[in-house]
Amino acid sequence: MVQRLLIMGPQGVGKGTQAALLANNYGIPAISTGDIFRYNLKNGTPLGKEAQGYIDKGELVPDELTNKIVADRLGMEDAKAGWILDGYPRSASQVQALDVMLDQLQTPLTAVVALNADRDVLMERMKKRAEIEGRADDTPEVIAKRLDVYAKETEPLLSIYKERGLLIQVDGVGAIDEISSTIIAQLSERG
Repeated sequence: MVQRLLIMGPQGVGKGTQAALLANNYGIPAISTGDIFRYNLKNGTPLGKEAQGYIDKGELVPDELTNKIVADRLGMEDAKAGWILDGYPRSASQVQALDVMLDQLQTPLTAVVALNADRDVLMERMKKRAEIEGRADDTPEVIAKRLDVYAKETEPLLSIYKERGLLIQVDGVGAIDEISSTIIAQLSERG
């Protein structure tokens, strides 16, 4: 079965790790919106140049441009056999934009994998990651703000996908390979 998956959850829950493992398991690309942006910026694509204009002014890239960049990536050859999208959608308007993209590509979404973990666990993981990676932007205050933004803006999107019968909830705490196995088993049950 072709897998077209969203992987969602708060920062520090292990989305990137699980996306990479699932991508390897299914032989499909793990697509991180951050990676898409970096690719377009680095390669000076027309979309990258447009995004750079906002970044240079210290502004957030607007949804309309983010949507174009995601649509462009999902339309690439390697994504025809499926994909795992990490970091998108983050708002109700992006859910609507993704619906339109998938309709135009005639590629329905298979499932939405939501990884969950307690806030205390996430704060501790992010603190450790900051120490290991030397990330100055991962202060406790910044981490707490990111988690608040996720809870307020992105977490409510899970109810949309639950209503559509697409949501798979998985505990993001435990052995990495066990979490992966749980996700794969739940996807297999869906047929």
